Amino acid sequence: MSGNDQTFSGPGVNLPALRGHNAAVVLGLLRAAGEDGVSRLELAAHTGLTPQAVSKITARLRTEGLAAEAGRRASTGGKPATVLRLVPTARHAVGLHLDRDELIAVLADLTGRAVAVRRAPLAFEAGAEQVLTAAEREVAALIREAGGPLVLGAGVACPGPLDHVGGVLHRVTGAPQWDGFPLRDALAARLGLPVVLDKDTNAAALGLAQDVPSAAGSFGYLHLGTGLGAGLVLDGGLYRGPRTGAGEFGHQIVQLDGPRCGCGQHGCIEALCLAAVARGDLPAAARALGVGAANLVELLDVDQVLLGGRTVLEHPEPFLSGVARALAARARLRGSGRPGAVSVALAPGGARTVADGAAELVLAPLFGAARPLDGRRAA
Repeated sequence: MSGNDQTFSGPGVNLPALRGHNAAVVLGLLRAAGEDGVSRLELAAHTGLTPQAVSKITARLRTEGLAAEAGRRASTGGKPATVLRLVPTARHAVGLHLDRDELIAVLADLTGRAVAVRRAPLAFEAGAEQVLTAAEREVAALIREAGGPLVLGAGVACPGPLDHVGGVLHRVTGAPQWDGFPLRDALAARLGLPVVLDKDTNAAALGLAQDVPSAAGSFGYLHLGTGLGAGLVLDGGLYRGPRTGAGEFGHQIVQLDGPRCGCGQHGCIEALCLAAVARGDLPAAARALGVGAANLVELLDVDQVLLGGRTVLEHPEPFLSGVARALAARARLRGSGRPGAVSVALAPGGARTVADGAAELVLAPLFGAARPLDGRRAA
């Protein structure tokens, strides 16, 4: 992992300089415990913090309204332990998916559950002013309809390539006019909120990492809609690469003399998939996607492949079966020495997978799951 992709998954430490980290670790455990809650002693045992440190942190979380008492554990001989739980409605985050032809906005509580959703047409290729205006309008309406809750910030997901650290877009396929545009800062000024920007597939993968069973520590999320890309979770952490270049899955060349792609190359999987979909040949599109999925598994040895995006959701069975066949064929060629089969499934979340993941771009740092992508506090 690069330095920008560090995740906080280890125990807490008793150092004043890391009070923020320790609070995030505690909040993460409260989130994971759900309605059942967790006691202070259990928090100390899981984090390695002293009971006194845990008590100070939880007192501050209660004062801030982020945690509350949730009853007592049954006594096992001593004094019954007070149980604490996360207060989901204490804060919210906006998740914004700027697709090429549609905007989806969600307002999520601290558990990541969407409490409000808005959808609107969008012409991403029309340029910055129209996109900024649409985003400002829909986010304002979303927050207004929810009664004006306290919002931590907005996570924004859009087509790449982009620089997630600087918040700047690069030459988006089919929309080169976005090259060099500081979308994060422009949206922050319009929305009046801190903004975190990432590729649509990265946002989706980050959100899915909260739902995928822990047994699948590494997976690839393949998103086929108006374009084709991938989000990668390796060993439990989102992998972007040092230049946010990981996951440009659709632009791997599989046919040297193939059709010209919008990126300027020939024979990209994206061009082959989209051409096959356009002519109604879903089996051919699924075969092309399956070749790419098999290449991904061969290269990274992921445990699972998840499929999403509008085109897949409209025709799930051909794509699920086509990708599964390609992976099985590659496995047969490699023999039976590799333990366990790579499973293929639809990504949970449906059409909201990216928008829900965009909200997680804001929430994850609060729970110790990731650092704010631009080096600033997300709240």
